[in-house]
Amino acid sequence: MARLSFFASLMSWLTQRAAPDPVFPPATGPAPISPAIEPDFAIAWGARVSAAFKRKAIEIAHRLEMDPNHLMAIMAFETGRSFDPSETNRAGSGATGLIQFMPATARDLGTTTAALATMSAVDQLDYVERYLNPYKGKMADLESAYMAVLYPRGVDKEPGYVLFRKGSKAYKLNRGLDTNGNGYVTKTEAAAKVSVLLAEGLQPGVIG
Repeated sequence: MARLSFFASLMSWLTQRAAPDPVFPPATGPAPISPAIEPDFAIAWGARVSAAFKRKAIEIAHRLEMDPNHLMAIMAFETGRSFDPSETNRAGSGATGLIQFMPATARDLGTTTAALATMSAVDQLDYVERYLNPYKGKMADLESAYMAVLYPRGVDKEPGYVLFRKGSKAYKLNRGLDTNGNGYVTKTEAAAKVSVLLAEGLQPGVIG
């Protein structure tokens, strides 16, 4: 309930204070950062990133109609808390960056994982937004927001929806999400570790 209240307050604050949404930039250039977002508006993991990154993440979350805390928790999880745009997947999938872009996904976005790895974290946020934009308005809860990154088919599914089953390549790559070891990963189970990162990101010294 507290998270919902925070999101409602954020939407109200941004509606009153933020400038009109900027036109989404071409793939060749970064999005402008509006000064309308005050750098002291605290969000999860905000103390661990630059003011420019934090401000831009809030703006992106506003445009995508999602909680910025959820976006930050997802990026913290996908990068092992580093927010490093060159972070690579340790399971060998070839994924790279803030939300672990797969090579094919990078190509669909008009770039490559190699190019993404050379970007600053702030610039790579443009590609995070471009990737998540098709799910705008569908990521109100943390589980659904994370599904947009991990398994888009699960965005609008119920919490118990099974994503991966033992024996599949997808399960092998994500077996660490099978916390109870029963051979399959549900939507709720898949987001459990992200939820832990959300709670961690809201702790004193990390929130900011």
